[in-house]
Amino acid sequence: MTEVAPSDQLLVVIDPVARHSDGESVRIAKDVLSAGAATKVCLPDGPEEFARALARRGSRRPVVVGDDRALLRAVSLLHRQRALGACAVSLVPVGGVLSLARSLGVPMGAVAAARAVLDGVERRMDLLVDDSDGVVVGALRIPSVPALDPVSAPVPVGGLSDGRLPWLRTCQSLVRTLASRPGRVGASVATPGPFRLRVEVDGVLLVDLDQPVEAVSVTPGVLGGAEVEVRPVSVGAAVAPLRVVGRRVTVSGADFRYRADAVVGGPVRTRTWVVREGAWGLTLPVG
Repeated sequence: MTEVAPSDQLLVVIDPVARHSDGESVRIAKDVLSAGAATKVCLPDGPEEFARALARRGSRRPVVVGDDRALLRAVSLLHRQRALGACAVSLVPVGGVLSLARSLGVPMGAVAAARAVLDGVERRMDLLVDDSDGVVVGALRIPSVPALDPVSAPVPVGGLSDGRLPWLRTCQSLVRTLASRPGRVGASVATPGPFRLRVEVDGVLLVDLDQPVEAVSVTPGVLGGAEVEVRPVSVGAAVAPLRVVGRRVTVSGADFRYRADAVVGGPVRTRTWVVREGAWGLTLPVG
């Protein structure tokens, strides 16, 4: 893992969801960043403006103020622009979905995160890239987890106008009320699986279609590759998960969906992911 001193010219892209969800943290982050570096602030209203801002950054280092989804959007766009090797990404986490940022080592407070942007170092990290040019930063899961309920569902990238927020809060309150009521006797929730998938790692067959599986996960950044874990369906005695480390993972079978970080992909019948070692950089605190 290499460390590089960051540029002192910043392009601060503030995700609209962050502006609506926690304007005070956004203001604090802007003040700290502007006091410590030459800063250009962009306030995109949608995905097209978000993409244009990154494409026109020039020599400025991109700083995303937002949650995990904003970070993933930035990494994906820079990958498609073939620009990840030329610049590090910085993040000031603001919003409700921050588990990925936390796992990557990004400070959670606005002041601490902004100071890390100014004083931290670039650390290169591995990336999973699939055969449709999609990327995975944190983890890949098959099958995708069940859809989020309306209370925690992602807000569109364009954000919500102030006029719609009271309506959304009313719906969320209603959903919470209904969710707290006990279900009817005999009601059940369908669970996915088992699945019949063929999983190959570096050309070696790990599990075939005749072995039902509960789940498959792929996590980059392990020993220069990715850790692949397959959980076979247990019949009677428990079956230990199968774990290997490799650089190329191909999954095939009947139509399946997968969750790449916070994004659900598919359905597909086959997909291949390849580890790109040190493909992207994130600015983190020193040490």
